[in-house]
Amino acid sequence: MPDNEDNKKIIQTRNSGIGIGLGIAIGAAIGAATDNVGLWIALGIAIGAGIGPVITSMSNSKKK
Repeated sequence: MPDNEDNKKIIQTRNSGIGIGLGIAIGAAIGAATDNVGLWIALGIAIGAGIGPVITSMSNSKKK
């Protein structure tokens, strides 16, 4: 059975994936609107990678 530390890593990984997925979707939409998809998808991935830890910290603060 995984311990508490393993559960935290699983949640962090899941939230990073959610953030990157949202970043790609938003980046693709903006890229299609501005006719520069490559730039905006790359920016979406970078921003999404930063959003993942924010989601994790927000969910941790709600639990306290």
